[in-house]
Amino acid sequence: MAVRTFLHYALEVPDQTVGQRFYEDFGLMDGAGSRDAVRLRPEGHGRDAVLLYGGPRKHLHHLCYGAPGEDFARVRESLARAGVREIDPPRGAPEGGVWVRDPDGNAVNVRDEAAPALPADSPLTLNGPGYVQREVIRGYPERGRRIAPRKLGHVLLFTPDLERLIRFYTGTLGMKLSDRSRGIIAFLRCNTDHHTLALLSSHAPGFHHASFQVGSVDEIAMGAMRMAERGWQPGWGLGRHVIGSNFVYYLRDPGPGFNRENLQHAAVGHSQGNPMAHFDKRQELGMRPGGFGILLVRNLVDELVYNERGNEVILIKYTDR
Repeated sequence: MAVRTFLHYALEVPDQTVGQRFYEDFGLMDGAGSRDAVRLRPEGHGRDAVLLYGGPRKHLHHLCYGAPGEDFARVRESLARAGVREIDPPRGAPEGGVWVRDPDGNAVNVRDEAAPALPADSPLTLNGPGYVQREVIRGYPERGRRIAPRKLGHVLLFTPDLERLIRFYTGTLGMKLSDRSRGIIAFLRCNTDHHTLALLSSHAPGFHHASFQVGSVDEIAMGAMRMAERGWQPGWGLGRHVIGSNFVYYLRDPGPGFNRENLQHAAVGHSQGNPMAHFDKRQELGMRPGGFGILLVRNLVDELVYNERGNEVILIKYTDR
């Protein structure tokens, strides 16, 4: 018994036109939306990966998973045994399958549907010791090449009760727990990816981000460049030093920076005691849920190097090759 694939996610957004422009600049294609929703999909896919509904504020509308064949009947039986009541689809949502709400109130649709077939990619031409596949040809894509997501990867949700939501998605829907960091964050999967759903502790439910897969590290950088050129706010980037062969991230805050010795609104400011103690401070300051970034990253890398102003940090991870 298990869901086997992450089919799509849907958001409610104040301006569907702006949302559509963002995702099309990102590389998704217009999937011929209905009267209620803008529908977007990776190029060459036969089904939508993102649905955008109009509403007063941005929030998660629903998640959709596939459980083909016998798995669909077993998931339905599992929901019934757990006492999870089926609901009507939200207005304008795709009909069919089973509609329920998870313990945080998020609408979830499970359908008798397999993962969409992925278009075949050309094999990478890599050179290495003792073999050469590429001669007198650049190893990186030409600038200006259209970078398109291959498939939907995962979403991350905030939750006020991490354990309860883990139990629902693993015990009732049959996902597997891939990784977790104590009571802070958990990563669940319904296929061979490391995770298709991430859950982050917070004081209230919410949608944090969605992730799509592209073809290479080069495409990550080129896609980020294209979004910046089209006026969207930059995020962060991935790099690797040539000599040390270490991976690095460079993060730049456009604001005045921060004093890392006084971060009462962040988990790292309370990590020796209760890493959740910053929730009240963030709520007092009117800040969104979160505040775990520095604490999580500090435990994943070997060095954090800040500049004096506090608006730039270098993350260094050493490797043995």
